[in-house]
Amino acid sequence: MAPLDKGQYTAKVHTIGGRDGGESRSSDGRLDIRLSVPCATGTGTNPEQLLAAGWSACFLSSIKIVAGRMKVELPADLAVDAEVDLCGNVGGFFLQSRINVRLPGLQNELAQALVDEADHLCPYSKATLGNIAVAICVVTEPGEAGIVSHAA
Repeated sequence: MAPLDKGQYTAKVHTIGGRDGGESRSSDGRLDIRLSVPCATGTGTNPEQLLAAGWSACFLSSIKIVAGRMKVELPADLAVDAEVDLCGNVGGFFLQSRINVRLPGLQNELAQALVDEADHLCPYSKATLGNIAVAICVVTEPGEAGIVSHAA
């Protein structure tokens, strides 16, 4: 096995107890959360929510980087909503996801080009490519259904 490259940043998180009442804390203390199973009552978040939060934040940042390279001014109300499903079947559990990108006011072709390039740049998209089903929907007008740009 080839050695891993030295990363620009390493997140370090210690977890005890697992998803049902466990806790996760980062080494710098900035993350300190209780864990729960999906749809549980009470406090805590679940790993699928954490993945959706990280992915949507990273995808939005990737769009900003791509827009800067393309010299495109982004709308102030740009938003990315990530949905991560925990699914199960006879073979076990698996994930699938939908990334919904709102780029109001941009022409469809330009919005699509930004999102396609951001999908190639985003580390979360790279990590999940070919591993889970992903659909990316781009919305440029309020009330619009959106354009599915990719499903893998």
